[in-house]
Amino acid sequence: MQTHTESSERSDSVEPVRVTVVVGSNREGRFGPVVADWLLNRMEKHDDLVAEVVDVAAATLPTTFATDEDAKAQLAAITPKLAAADAFIVLTPEYNHSYPAGLKNLIDLHYTEWQAKPVAFVSYGGVSGGLRAVEHLRQVFAELHATTVRDTVSFHNAGASFDEEGHLRDPSGPDAAARTMLGQVVWWGRTLREGRAARAYGG
Repeated sequence: MQTHTESSERSDSVEPVRVTVVVGSNREGRFGPVVADWLLNRMEKHDDLVAEVVDVAAATLPTTFATDEDAKAQLAAITPKLAAADAFIVLTPEYNHSYPAGLKNLIDLHYTEWQAKPVAFVSYGGVSGGLRAVEHLRQVFAELHATTVRDTVSFHNAGASFDEEGHLRDPSGPDAAARTMLGQVVWWGRTLREGRAARAYGG
């Protein structure tokens, strides 16, 4: 799975929107990396954003606000990527009508890093395409003072949507949905970045 993407050319002099992609599944045999690679490839086509990845499966996070050195070291590798972001895209499967426990843990271990920033969603699953997980996440991020982006990308029966090489069998619908979602991410990312620069949130 790719970990960083940045176009060598910029369409204008405006600083690109820094987007942290959160890969929310940590189950063995997970499908998330396939969807993440597709998303990062789509993001490479946008010269107005730059991507960073936080993968829940790549870190053993504490389940509380622990003070042991291992826990602090794990958070030290992740928290700066969240704090530096102008926007987030959360990639989630649907487990039992909701989102994974590891993703909730990552969210709950942080607070100000999410505030006054946009959060978009890419979901995958069976018949529902992970959309029930997204609806639960919207409530969580509202509590964290984040703004959720209206349009999503969802993969229904995700395993059958991609071939053995990880390519979409029919990319037209998801590609169009991604263009809409990423456009909203850039707009909200720039607008809220300017707002935070003009005045401290909550001040």
